Amino acid sequence: MTSTTVPVIFDLDGTLVDPAGGITDGISSALTELGLPVPRQDLLDSMIGPKLSDALLNVAKVPADRLDEVIRRYRAYYAETGIAQGRLYPGIREVLETFVAAGLPVAVATQKPQAIARTVLAHHGIDGLFRGIHGSADNESAVDGVPLGKTEIIAAALKDLDTHHAVMVGDRAQDVSGAIANGLDCIGVAWGFAPEGELEGAGAFTVVSNAAELVNAVERLQSIHASAMSEVTNDGNV
Repeated sequence: MTSTTVPVIFDLDGTLVDPAGGITDGISSALTELGLPVPRQDLLDSMIGPKLSDALLNVAKVPADRLDEVIRRYRAYYAETGIAQGRLYPGIREVLETFVAAGLPVAVATQKPQAIARTVLAHHGIDGLFRGIHGSADNESAVDGVPLGKTEIIAAALKDLDTHHAVMVGDRAQDVSGAIANGLDCIGVAWGFAPEGELEGAGAFTVVSNAAELVNAVERLQSIHASAMSEVTNDGNV
């Protein structure tokens, strides 16, 4: 890493953790229990990452008056069974440990409810690596007055890190757009749930296919940031 470092903010599902069916099985279970239609698998997969209530309304076509009950049943399934179905993506633990050992702050910004995000990260034994873990409230509305949305959740992570500069890492278009809205570059990861071309189309700095490529991409952005900071300093000394 360069001597001048900026934090790295990670998405959760599809970036750090493969839900391995825990999310989609939970949605299917909740819908089935309530006698509602279950979308086909590719549509279920597309619901991983975006705001759950929006995905249930727009993809699963859940009636608005039944949304709260679907979410309640989904949360119960996920807490009891779904979390244990997940696994860390290959190399992720090593990447995080490498960054932390190098003094590079890392954080999480996810649209998953914040308390559940902490539980998931603790289940995998990596919660202690992060300077901050940010998500939505349990009711998916707000955390400390911050409205739900990837842009606002990333902004909350930046505030907690006391910086305006960071690198975002995520697997869906909302990770990229949320990063750009905060003036950040976003590295897309190909191992998540984005359809082909989604990350590139959203404006990702680059898209990586494995942990080694992720480290290289972060180092490239660190070098770019260090060079930019050096130019600003030199201009100020003229």
